[in-house]
Amino acid sequence: MSDNAKPNQIALFPGTFDPVTLGHMDIITRAAELFEHLIVAVGHNPDKKTMLSLHQRIQILQDTTRDHPNVSVESYSGLTIEFAKQVDATVIVRGLRNTIDMEYEAQMALANRALGGFETCFLLTDPCHAHLSSSLVRQIASMGGDISPLVPKVAVEHIRHPLFDRNR
Repeated sequence: MSDNAKPNQIALFPGTFDPVTLGHMDIITRAAELFEHLIVAVGHNPDKKTMLSLHQRIQILQDTTRDHPNVSVESYSGLTIEFAKQVDATVIVRGLRNTIDMEYEAQMALANRALGGFETCFLLTDPCHAHLSSSLVRQIASMGGDISPLVPKVAVEHIRHPLFDRNR
């Protein structure tokens, strides 16, 4: 953790992480250096069809963040600001790949500040990951393509597992 971090500052990095990409991992690694504690919040929406189960997404993130002692992984459903209040977060972390992300995320950040008083910390994705999105990875995986350059190794293992059902 950086010497610049404020004591007891809890940051929340919410997302669906279906699946987690190397871009997500870049943001997690860098946010873990900035904040006392980072909670990677895996969103669960029973109405949303995901490629990986909630359990798989949590397991992948726990495995890939194991080397970051100040990072924890939790699931939540409902509004992000309500979960942020529950875990005493002081800031919400969001990654930005491009100007399209910025427009959407700025709107969400303003709503989160207005509704819950939460500031948002934007981290620009490393340019080598700017093309990555979970939806792109899902599309490539569904067509049998090689996703290993796009996601952590453990995510590849989950997606290639013989019990993985590409048709759900």
